[in-house]
Amino acid sequence: MSDTVQDQTSAPPPSPSVCVIGSGPSGFYAADAVLRKSPAARIDILDRLPTPFGLVRAGVAPDHQGSKAVTRQFDRLCAKPGLRFLGNVMVGRDVGYDELKAAYDIVIVAAGAPADRRLGIPGENLDGVYGSAAFVGWYNGHPDFRDLAPRLDGAAAAAVIGNGNVALDIARILAKTAAEMAASDLCAHAAQAIAQAPLTDIYIIGRRGPAEASFTCAELAELGQLERAEPVVEAAALAGADADEDKAKAKNLEILRDFAARPPAGKPLRIHLLFNAAPAAVIGASRAEALLLERRGQDGAPTGETLTLPVAAVITAIGYRATGFPGLPLDQGRGTVRNSGGRVEAGVYAVGWSKRGPSGTIATNRADSIAVAELALADLAAAGTIGKPGPAMLDEILAARGARAVSFADWQKINEAECAQATGGKPREKLTRIAEMLAVLG
Repeated sequence: MSDTVQDQTSAPPPSPSVCVIGSGPSGFYAADAVLRKSPAARIDILDRLPTPFGLVRAGVAPDHQGSKAVTRQFDRLCAKPGLRFLGNVMVGRDVGYDELKAAYDIVIVAAGAPADRRLGIPGENLDGVYGSAAFVGWYNGHPDFRDLAPRLDGAAAAAVIGNGNVALDIARILAKTAAEMAASDLCAHAAQAIAQAPLTDIYIIGRRGPAEASFTCAELAELGQLERAEPVVEAAALAGADADEDKAKAKNLEILRDFAARPPAGKPLRIHLLFNAAPAAVIGASRAEALLLERRGQDGAPTGETLTLPVAAVITAIGYRATGFPGLPLDQGRGTVRNSGGRVEAGVYAVGWSKRGPSGTIATNRADSIAVAELALADLAAAGTIGKPGPAMLDEILAARGARAVSFADWQKINEAECAQATGGKPREKLTRIAEMLAVLG
């Protein structure tokens, strides 16, 4: 009897099984937070693509390689026992949402907000109008957008609608020379199209005033350091702009005033920063030919004045929304997974952009993911229901359906293939089609 009692009391507590849907920073940070609190946890990180890292790979600007260094931390995390990356596994195709809830003690949705928000103006569906998720995905080699083929061939002018860093990234990538992009991982198909575009003018357009722009200072300042392009800002647009003791906004205004004071440098490409201008319509017969703007006052009210820009390409960078998968509750108004403080339903949680919408930085995602992971573990401990099969059940489901899951070791082979085909100082030449990635694995 004493031996039996001893065996029962010394047995370790059951380890939680956790499924993270999405392998971007918020997903990896959530997994890391779980392992720190519960080192014996069994964690599967799923992604519908064969490649991990989400927007670090497909969203961060290709010329900002320093921002991609965070993946080294995720590499180390994937080497820990109990954690698996399973790429090429789509929820709703290879495994159902209800099946994941039945298999795992905790399900964490970290699928981001992959769909572009729409302007809701006439002409938005014309050829030559693109959302930033699609356009950025195109030049970053996302398989969903590999064949976007934006109409840049006849574009002497392009408009980028938005006053955030994504808008700056797009304008900067379009404006840089091949030499300036040599050390980037800009995809070859995009580099060729951009090099052949006859651009002379790029317009970055904000509905609100310069003090309300959400640029970071470093990214804004980059526009003044380009080889073949110069920023153009009307001094009158800055009159009366006040940062209200916000240091970052004050620095932005200082940079903008510096741009406005610069004499023309005679560079072949101009990047115009327009403020208090609301898009009213994209004009054209079968493709975009012009963009109609309504001028706004400093108070945001229409002035009655309009401005027509002769542009052949329009890229919207006005935010994103979650799309989810069958069974996942969405808040259509907010464009997020429906949640309360990260809780979606019993055993299910949301982190990152899925939870709060497209805001913040990689560091913001880390703090958010840690908080939600700790909440999930606390809820599980309080419920006392640890014990679902987790990875074993998922493996059975995937095997029964003939799904080809890509492991982290498989991803490393894809990574090696991309690095091997890089030329001219590039860190990699991305494989941009899922079939190409799987072919590397035989």
